[in-house]
Amino acid sequence: MKPKIKDVAKQAGVSTTTVSRVLNGEKYVKDDLKAKVQRVIDELGYSPSHIARSLVRQKTNLIGIIVPDLTSSFYATILSSVEQTASQAGYFLLVCDIHEDTGKELKYLNIFKEMRVEGIVIMHEKLDDEIRAFLDKLDIPVIFSSVRPADQKFMSVIIDDYSAAYDATCYLIGLGHERIAFIGGDMRDVTSGQSRYAGYRKALEDNNIPIEDDYIRFGDYKPQSGYERMKELLASRVRPTAVFAVSDDMAAGAMNCINDHLLSVPDDISVIGFDGSQLTELVRPRLSSMEQPIEEMGKVTVLSLIDFMTQQQTGFKKDLILKHRLVVRDSCRPVVKQQET
Repeated sequence: MKPKIKDVAKQAGVSTTTVSRVLNGEKYVKDDLKAKVQRVIDELGYSPSHIARSLVRQKTNLIGIIVPDLTSSFYATILSSVEQTASQAGYFLLVCDIHEDTGKELKYLNIFKEMRVEGIVIMHEKLDDEIRAFLDKLDIPVIFSSVRPADQKFMSVIIDDYSAAYDATCYLIGLGHERIAFIGGDMRDVTSGQSRYAGYRKALEDNNIPIEDDYIRFGDYKPQSGYERMKELLASRVRPTAVFAVSDDMAAGAMNCINDHLLSVPDDISVIGFDGSQLTELVRPRLSSMEQPIEEMGKVTVLSLIDFMTQQQTGFKKDLILKHRLVVRDSCRPVVKQQET
């Protein structure tokens, strides 16, 4: 049978309280006694129950994470930063991939509540009325990372997606491109959908470039949708000279489609992505991208949540808006006369 704390206490000739103090690293136990207890723990192979210790301390050190799609290079990168920061601070993660299923999300949120997580990070913004009502009644600190849902009371760690999309489009315009196609995301998303689309349109308007509906497509942030939307764009009456995709994954899919149609990136069509994920250095040519500070975003999210938890606050705090930056690699070039024929 698995040894219990009372077995350790009996063999070491001490009380269970002393064993507990040794396990918790408290300073009220003499060094020689601490060594004796630790030796018995090692001999018996005793390991304390996390649940039992949590009940005693009324602290679980658990953080629940809701992720919309773990196959995304963006979420894989930010989650790595979240885990590293949480681990350094002594917290453990319960990561739930909902695959855009809000029904599954509600189940996970209830599990988080039952397991007494100390904080929750949500990385998507498609909140239905039932989930909003659940979060409003929850007495656990909640923070949104990389998104800011409309009409929500919780703090978000984000960038200015509108300005970032505006800057990405202006970069292409600065290279001489006027036929700039747009592969957008889900327009139900305020942050990555509506804001980035609005930034693209505003950049064209400010530079007196007509907005062509034939150059506008919407996907789901994944590589395959980037590929399919690019195929549609290549069928346009007049081919675009540049493409702005609102995720690196879709940009990579678009590049594959261009190559499969025996065209060249960037010689025939320039492509710029969005996020600055690890994928940008893996594809060829290397992908220029409007970079979110993904690792910083993950770190700031966790540290802000821990601040909430230690202050026992569940209400709204001002959003933290991090800086975006353009990272130029190899997938864009100035427009040349041959493209205009």
